[in-house]
Amino acid sequence: MDRLVAIMARLRDPATGCEWDCAQDFATIAPYTIEEAYEVADAIARGDMADLKDELGDLLLQVIFHSRMAEEAGLFALDDVATAISDKMERRHPHIFGGAAEGGHYLWEKIKAEERAAKGEASTLDGVAIGLPALLRAEKLQKRAARTGFDWPDADGPRAKVIEEIAEIDAAGVDQREEEVGDLLFSVVNWARHLGVDPETALRVANAKFEARFKAMEAEAGEGFSGLNLDAKEALWQAVKRRAG
Repeated sequence: MDRLVAIMARLRDPATGCEWDCAQDFATIAPYTIEEAYEVADAIARGDMADLKDELGDLLLQVIFHSRMAEEAGLFALDDVATAISDKMERRHPHIFGGAAEGGHYLWEKIKAEERAAKGEASTLDGVAIGLPALLRAEKLQKRAARTGFDWPDADGPRAKVIEEIAEIDAAGVDQREEEVGDLLFSVVNWARHLGVDPETALRVANAKFEARFKAMEAEAGEGFSGLNLDAKEALWQAVKRRAG
C-alpha cells in the first residue's frame, strides 16, 4: 500500500510527474472510478478471479488517486479515508464493537437514519446519490420510501402500474413520451423489487444474452448478415435462440 501511495505521489508531482495524471481533478477522474467499479462487478459475474484481482487493484488505485488530490488540496489524506470508514463500520455494528445486545438490519438502518439527521438531511430520500445509474437510483429511492410505509403490499400493485404506464405511453404526444417512458421504467424497477429481482443484475444478464445471440447470428450469416431482410434475420434469431435453450 505504501508503494502504491508513493507511485501516485510521484505521478502527480508537478515537476517530474506524468502530464496526464497531473492534469486530472476529482471531476475528470470520477467516470474512471465508476467504470472500474463496474469492471469489478463484471469479473465477479464471469467468475474470473484472476481478473477480479486486477480489477480490484484498478479500483483501489482510484481511491488512492482521489485521496492524493485531496491531500494536495489540504483536505484529507488516505489515512483519513481509512479512519473514517473504520469509525463508521464500528459505529454501525455496536453489537460487535460496542455494548448493544443485538444487531440486525433494523439497527443498521436506525443508525444510518441518525447519521443522516446529524448531517441535516431532513427527507427520507436525502443522501441517495444523484450520480448513481438511473436504474439503481430508482431502486434505492423506492426502498427508502418503502421504509416509511409508502409501498405496495405485494407485486400486484406495481404490475398493474406497469400496464397503466404502457397505456399512457400509447396515449402520449411526442413531447410527452420521454416522461412517460421514464415512468414506465420506474414502475418496472418497482415491480422487479417486489418480485425479489435485482433490476440492474437482470438487465445486465439480458444485455449479455442479447449480445451472445446477436454475435451468433452474425457468425452464422457471415459477411452478408447486414443485407438480409428482417424476416431472414428473425429466422436466424429464432434458430440461435433454440440452440441456446
